[in-house]
Amino acid sequence: MPELPEVETVARDLRAAVVGRQIQKVDVLRGDVIRLPDPAALSAILAGQRIVSVDRRGKFLFMLLDSGDELITHLGMTGHLLVSAAEAPLARHTHLRMRLDDGRELRFDDARRFGRVAYGSRARLEEARVLPRLGLEPLSEEFSPDELDRVLKRTTRTVKAALLDQAGVAGLGNIYVDEACYLAGVRPTRRCHRLTRAQRAALHNSIRIVLRKAIENRGSSVDDYRDVWNAQGNNQEALLVYGRGGLPCFRCGTVLRRTVVAGRTTVYCPKCQR
Repeated sequence: MPELPEVETVARDLRAAVVGRQIQKVDVLRGDVIRLPDPAALSAILAGQRIVSVDRRGKFLFMLLDSGDELITHLGMTGHLLVSAAEAPLARHTHLRMRLDDGRELRFDDARRFGRVAYGSRARLEEARVLPRLGLEPLSEEFSPDELDRVLKRTTRTVKAALLDQAGVAGLGNIYVDEACYLAGVRPTRRCHRLTRAQRAALHNSIRIVLRKAIENRGSSVDDYRDVWNAQGNNQEALLVYGRGGLPCFRCGTVLRRTVVAGRTTVYCPKCQR
């Protein structure tokens, strides 16, 4: 599933590509990815509106339109937002096409259909539970060591389970939790209430480092992720533990172990991570 760095890469690309463009025509090819409003009404609502800004919150993309409402997208596991020439062939699982006033199209495709699209005010989307309660933004000024302490000290869950919870820290997923735990020297199976203050501080620092590095590398294309130009990211080449179970640790040479934490495949070094 695309995580914060992948979604941030898409958001930055969309800002350059579509902000200021007017939506001229909308075709909903498959309505079950539209959560709000009724899919049959969405085309008429969006047509004629101009895209004012593009933002990201957690793993969600927000396009503010000149009505004051927002078109939000969650990419799910296999979703893509692509900017394409109008005459370009459609991807097999294209569900939404938005014709822009410069002749290009903004398209949403999603093979497994776990992604979702919705339109409305942020308050309305939260009320309808299309938009969940999201926690700290890990690259924001508000994400201080003390705030991460508050998230981790209040639970006896494993470190990985706590960091995957979007109500605590928004945007982290399987890839970057494993990477951050490795960089911090903290085993993802460790219980949060047993962490030392130094370990919590190391996690705070490592989360920021791995996310910023991944954004610089335009995300990790370990499965289906592509940017708005349908290009892969480069960060998969820099991953230190994710997907490397059974291979030697880059630091010490110990074979990396694979286990399951919070229902997710998890890789760690038994020597470097305590």
